[in-house]
Amino acid sequence: MRSVLILVAALFAVACQPMPADGGKTDLAQSSGQVPVQTPAQSAAGGTDAAACAAQGGKMLPQGRMQTMRCVISYTDAGNRCTDGGQCQGDCRVEAAAEAPNAGAAAVGQCQATSSRFGCYTTVKDGKAEATICVD
Repeated sequence: MRSVLILVAALFAVACQPMPADGGKTDLAQSSGQVPVQTPAQSAAGGTDAAACAAQGGKMLPQGRMQTMRCVISYTDAGNRCTDGGQCQGDCRVEAAAEAPNAGAAAVGQCQATSSRFGCYTTVKDGKAEATICVD
C-alpha cells in the first residue's frame, strides 16, 4: 500500500511541471521541425526587450499590479471616434467606467491611446459594447 501511495505522489509531482511561457508551442514546433516565427510587433508590443521596443517607437514602462517593465507603444489614431477595433491601430474602447454602456448596447468608443492592456475599459465591436473588464 505504501508503494502505491509513493507512486501516486510521484505521478502528481510529474504532472505539476511548470508550462513554458509560450504554452509549449516551442517544443511542439521544434519536434515537428518547424521554427516559430514572431514579427517585431508581436515580440516588442507588451514584451520586455528594450531594443525591440525602441525600434517600434515604444517605451519600457512599469505595467500592471506587479509593475513589470513592458513595452508600451503610443498609437497615432488615439482618441478618434470608432465603432470597431478594425478602425483603430489598437482597440476601440470606452475608457471611463462611469460612461460604459451595458454589454450588447449600441456604443461609440475611442481608439485606445497605447498598447497597454491594463486598466478598466469596455471594448466596442461592430458598434456594440462588450462586457467591461479590468486588467491588473
